[in-house]
Amino acid sequence: MSATARDEALELVPGLVERVDASGRYGLVGSLCPDCGASAFPRAGCCPQCQGTPQRRVVGTAGSLYTYTVVRTRAPFGLPEPYAVGYVDLDESGLRVFGLIDPAAVDALAVGQRMEVGLDRLGVDGGGRPCLRPVFRPERMAADTGVGR
Repeated sequence: MSATARDEALELVPGLVERVDASGRYGLVGSLCPDCGASAFPRAGCCPQCQGTPQRRVVGTAGSLYTYTVVRTRAPFGLPEPYAVGYVDLDESGLRVFGLIDPAAVDALAVGQRMEVGLDRLGVDGGGRPCLRPVFRPERMAADTGVGR
């Protein structure tokens, strides 16, 4: 996706994903509690473990696909059909997070495969405007296509 296409779309949830380096890799933004070490995603205002004040941090850029499902009914919010969702165990924080999977990968998914965080123009928001959504995509796919980098 070109920078222009990204610029025309609004981030569905601002601050949920950010670019982490010059190569274009993305990471999920959450929090880490300096008092007890607990991580959270999305970012927590209060630590769920000790009620301390967590600090903003990138909690994951890559991980392993824990499980997934492909949805083959009419998709909401202009998402492509079919679309996939799944849980990914993030390397950096150990968190298991739920999210959309890159529609181009729907027919090539396997439990345990390596995934990375991306940001793609997918569907529309509640007002019908194009939006950017965080997605997980297979690492090999991202490396082969250069998408999300």
